[in-house]
Amino acid sequence: MNKSELIDAIAADAGISKEAAKKALNSFTSNVTSALAKGDKVALVGFGTFSTSERSARTGINPQTKKEIKIAAKTVAKFKAGSELSSAVDAKKK
Repeated sequence: MNKSELIDAIAADAGISKEAAKKALNSFTSNVTSALAKGDKVALVGFGTFSTSERSARTGINPQTKKEIKIAAKTVAKFKAGSELSSAVDAKKK
């Protein structure tokens, strides 16, 4: 599912216009991004938790030249699925 399909689904489920669904989705992603940029967590009970993690600097290898390269430290976004989401996904496999 891509973003426009998600907007269509939200609009249909909530009985709102596609424009309102687009604004709601954009607001959600913007607020999650802002919270993560500040170092906060966003926890949606049953769905999951968005958080950040620090990756330390390390040495890697360029696969084309086989030379060592330095990979800088950075902060990355993480998502940990909640129990309800995990159960729903697992139930679909059975």
